[in-house]
Amino acid sequence: MNNTSLQQLPLHIDQADSPWQVRVSPRTRRLSIRVYPAGKVVVVVPKYTPPKLIQQFVAKHMDWIHVRVSECTTRQLAMTPPSHVDLPSIEKTVHIEYRQEFCTARLRQLTPSQLLIRGEIGEFKTWSRLLLSWLSELVREELDLRLRTLAVTYGFSYDRLQIRRQKTRWGSCSSSGTISLNLCAVFLRPETLRYLMVHELCHTLHMNHSEQFWNLVKSCEPNYLSLDKELSKAWKHVPAWVMISE
Repeated sequence: MNNTSLQQLPLHIDQADSPWQVRVSPRTRRLSIRVYPAGKVVVVVPKYTPPKLIQQFVAKHMDWIHVRVSECTTRQLAMTPPSHVDLPSIEKTVHIEYRQEFCTARLRQLTPSQLLIRGEIGEFKTWSRLLLSWLSELVREELDLRLRTLAVTYGFSYDRLQIRRQKTRWGSCSSSGTISLNLCAVFLRPETLRYLMVHELCHTLHMNHSEQFWNLVKSCEPNYLSLDKELSKAWKHVPAWVMISE
């Protein structure tokens, strides 16, 4: 979805393991900083911005950044296991039962709409990893079917589908024909998910955001403008445990 490039931010900071990055965007006119739910820090800058200017900008806002990252950590520690998971894009709600026992935590799917997690599940990392693993398998199967159906319907072809859990992008398409979709797309409305897939399929013919590209998108999805706006704001619908879980 995003035509910008990413490179590692050349900063010496306190938290050496923090995922700091700079995003070079040809469409932005000013520098900005975004802190995502997992504590990922992305600095968005215009093209040809001197590294020294980026350094100065980040240094000026370092206190604000650390506060936001700390808030993310605090939310993680306070997070409780969800009783259910709503998956709007596939019109499904899955309920979760927990049984605290003195054994290694495991997840079992009792029915298509019921999960059981049993074991020592007190820590956030324990239950969130189990749920994330289950969700990844479900999403791969569901999105693969929908993408293949859309490709056949509109006469597109692609090499393969890749499911990733990115913190800032909904999808992408490589020059080799690999379409990547974000795991979090399962939390979109069905119409928005369809638009996302159409968008990436159109990139198999136009590896840019040219007028020809958008005309092709429009021919497949006339309501693309409003859906594109909705997609840009849809991160708020993704549960925090999905974004934070490692």
